[in-house]
Amino acid sequence: MITQVQDKEAKEQICLEILEALPEWFEIPESRASYAQICREIPFWADVEGNAARGFIAMKETSRYTVEVCVMGVKKEYHRLGIGGGLFNSFYLYAKEKGYEFISVKTVREGMYPSYDVTNAFYRKVGFKELECMEGLWDEANPCQVYVMAIK
Repeated sequence: MITQVQDKEAKEQICLEILEALPEWFEIPESRASYAQICREIPFWADVEGNAARGFIAMKETSRYTVEVCVMGVKKEYHRLGIGGGLFNSFYLYAKEKGYEFISVKTVREGMYPSYDVTNAFYRKVGFKELECMEGLWDEANPCQVYVMAIK
């Protein structure tokens, strides 16, 4: 069941738990901790079954017109079950309701790592289009691919 989470501690805990379960994408502990702190303060949805979170998505406003998928994760055993799509749909509907016009997301350029190729395929599947690749934003081994989507 997907729900918007309001409690700051719950958002932080869910974020950390899921990111720690996804080392192929989130291997740096400081990065995971940073995302968890950011998630405390921004809109956040989780897919929870029983007492266990299976995935989450968090929204960061980047301008009065645009929101960004700040961070998203679904535990590997739940990949390809529609959880990511459901989380994104909740995110999208909220952004539309709030009057935003665009959504962006940053990821690693396709062709760098198999795990990120899966990520890129997911974002294209839900409707994102490539905007640009910012080679030097993160580091040489991780060129930043930016995707965008208009909210209709």
